[in-house]
Amino acid sequence: MALVLQLLLLLLLRVQGDPGASLDGRPGDRVNFSCVGVSHPIRWAWAPSFPACKGLSKGRRPILWASSSGTPTVSPIQPFAGRLRALDPGIRWLELLLSAGDSGTFFCRGRHEEESRTVLHVLGDRADCKAPDHGSVYPQLLIPLLGAGLVLGLGALGVVWWWRRRSPPQPPRPLPRFALSPPYRATSESRLPAASKGGGA
Repeated sequence: MALVLQLLLLLLLRVQGDPGASLDGRPGDRVNFSCVGVSHPIRWAWAPSFPACKGLSKGRRPILWASSSGTPTVSPIQPFAGRLRALDPGIRWLELLLSAGDSGTFFCRGRHEEESRTVLHVLGDRADCKAPDHGSVYPQLLIPLLGAGLVLGLGALGVVWWWRRRSPPQPPRPLPRFALSPPYRATSESRLPAASKGGGA
């Protein structure tokens, strides 16, 4: 009877995997994942719990495949590049160096579509993590720059006003004088004819 129950349990794990497996860790820890109930694992996938923290969309994404050469293939563009490695050629065991945002479900898929899953929770990951908004970077930079420019402008105006108050008032400039020539001035030559006439009389 016990043998029958063990066989039934093994068959159930092959079909449904191990939905109850879970791991907890902190950034910097190393955790191991195992492919439970899968006879011939062919690939691993990951569905992030908080995809916005990694700037990703929802859903599964492959992270590692089995290879006929015996060297597992790790996706170079997945978030675990450089931190994930297979501990055996059959990719039944994986080791991951944890980082913030790694929380999610890891799926081990078999050749006959059987599946095992492990839920990972990284301490510190939260659901309210927001993806970086590139459109909001410019206002965040522009507002401090405008504030600094306003402060500098007001400071310059204050210095000018203070300098003018300290400097003595300058005397008013005299009005320009325009030389007005008289309408007519008699010359010695113009008086000669009159003098000569007087002498003749």
